[in-house]
Amino acid sequence: MCLAYPGKIVSIAETRAEVDFGGFTKSVNMMLMPDAKAGEYVLVHAGFAIAKTTEEDAIETLEALKSVYDAAYDIPTPEPPSD
Repeated sequence: MCLAYPGKIVSIAETRAEVDFGGFTKSVNMMLMPDAKAGEYVLVHAGFAIAKTTEEDAIETLEALKSVYDAAYDIPTPEPPSD
């Protein structure tokens, strides 16, 4: 099974991009996505951007991955503050 993780392109220099994955950045190879631009969201697998995605889909995926992680490690989800 493969997993591609969504992130937002912060900057691009030649064939590498700095991609933000919800608070941390990594250098990603962009050779498979030469038309991608800063500000767009991409799916990253094994260090390569492999597809574009929308901001909405990226956020939904990140939330789903966090839910799976929290459930696997039994981390309680904090309650929102009450008024």
